[in-house]
Amino acid sequence: MKTTRRKFIANTAKASLLTAIGAPLLTESVIACAPAASAINTPQAFQFSQDALGYGYDSLEPYIDAQTMEIHYSKHHAAYIKNVNEAIAAEKIAATSPLEFFVSVSKYSSKARNNGGGAWNHNFFWSVMKPSATAVAPGGKLGEAINAGFGSFEKFKEQFTQAAMTRFGSGWAWLVLKDSKLLIGSTPNQDNPLMDVSDFKGKPLLALDVWEHAYYLKYQNKRNEYVSNWWSVVNWEEVSKHLA
Repeated sequence: MKTTRRKFIANTAKASLLTAIGAPLLTESVIACAPAASAINTPQAFQFSQDALGYGYDSLEPYIDAQTMEIHYSKHHAAYIKNVNEAIAAEKIAATSPLEFFVSVSKYSSKARNNGGGAWNHNFFWSVMKPSATAVAPGGKLGEAINAGFGSFEKFKEQFTQAAMTRFGSGWAWLVLKDSKLLIGSTPNQDNPLMDVSDFKGKPLLALDVWEHAYYLKYQNKRNEYVSNWWSVVNWEEVSKHLA
């Protein structure tokens, strides 16, 4: 009977000691595993990514040659992606989408602005081209909007071509939707109509890259030939989607 009582007292003492020691350890473990308050419901800053091309480098020939496409996509575009993501990390840019990035781009460095534009503009550019496209006027809502805004498809092409040809140096020509109207304009360097710094604003529907690296290997200084032939690879179905 005494032995049993001694065991009971010893076991009770051990249990009390373990409880006293284990409680704070358990509490510390729970706290360590719990997410920090600042991490709860905090949107993650995005990074730009390079969209898949969707067609082969040689798929747009003879209008855009394979060598130009490969260098343009794998070298120029890839560099923009790398550089803007470096800038986002270094500058702790908290934008959660491309649009949020561009509407505040005036607050960022030139590295973020130029490479962010280059990253997004090229993804958009690849998407509005396709192999075996048709140069005929688009139909449906897009065709109606073009006719209403410019008088005819041919007049639209003339105005867009003029925007591309008169952009001095490097830049882009754009068709955008703004206040329910279609507008044509251009931006310098890698700016685009979504940026708060741009003089030409709107929702992009169509874009043409007129940097020399987009055409020089095939056309040399003949930008007019590049622009004229580019109409043969425009993906009007994709342009129509942007209008919707």
